[in-house]
Amino acid sequence: MGQPVVHFEVIGKDGDKLRGYYSELFGWEIDSNNPMHYGMVAREGNQAPDGSGIGGGIAGGPDGYEGHVTFYVAVPDIEEALAMAESLGGTRVMGPETIMDMIELGQFKDPEGHLIGLVKPLQM
Repeated sequence: MGQPVVHFEVIGKDGDKLRGYYSELFGWEIDSNNPMHYGMVAREGNQAPDGSGIGGGIAGGPDGYEGHVTFYVAVPDIEEALAMAESLGGTRVMGPETIMDMIELGQFKDPEGHLIGLVKPLQM
């Protein structure tokens, strides 16, 4: 059985503007009331009639960062997944790193340079 895509992310130069844009465009309720000002788009309330859909996040990046759009795949071991990505021709970008004592993240670029995220909830 494959690992599921569980989160999308849009990071850009102006997080407030991006959150407003996507909220207006898709009707998403975006909650950025957290220490990182990371705009969370909850899965609940943003689903297709059949119940499919994932949550995500929209935020600004550090000064000078052009931004990215990516998706996150849930894996049981971030380091193992990053090592495998590298062995298959990918490049590690970051991680494993624990964020706000809630989740462990990693990112890599595939052989063509696409940014892909990995996530492991700490209770997984």
